[in-house]
Amino acid sequence: MPISLDGLEPGFRAQLDQTLANCASRGVEMVPYFGIRTPFEQGALWRQSRSVQQVAEKIADLKARGAQFLAHCIESVGSKHGPQVTNAIPGYSWHQWGEAMDCYWLRDGKAEWNAEILGPKNGYRIYADQATKDGLTAGGYWISLKDWPHVQKRKSGSPAESGLTLLQIDARMREKFG
Repeated sequence: MPISLDGLEPGFRAQLDQTLANCASRGVEMVPYFGIRTPFEQGALWRQSRSVQQVAEKIADLKARGAQFLAHCIESVGSKHGPQVTNAIPGYSWHQWGEAMDCYWLRDGKAEWNAEILGPKNGYRIYADQATKDGLTAGGYWISLKDWPHVQKRKSGSPAESGLTLLQIDARMREKFG
């Protein structure tokens, strides 16, 4: 069962709906599974591939720069293990802003996670192509750390790249999720 798309930024939601409909018309069903992500969830994902030292350094840096809430989001989730899935610390992913969605490819009634399937009917490639045509940014086309399930509204990689300061991001995340 797909997740609710409620809470997404309305303009992004409309573009995403169009992309999903266009994919379906091309014979590819993409199922939303991760939209709004709290900064705590983001902190857990960021931590899972980092050493204890890297985590401690990031927390200390955020605190020193006045971003207490973002530091708390990383610190409070505890140790995590797993592969690297994000470079974005809490607040620096468009998921926290309602402007990103992850979808899996439903192939033969089952979730297909392999984006390396060859041939003209690769659902993730069709999804990324369609999202781009519909004005979204597809994570599968990123140069590093390709994220085939991910699409987002903006071309900028993070809110910081769109002009927001660390302290503005910290304040907004505290206001929205704190």
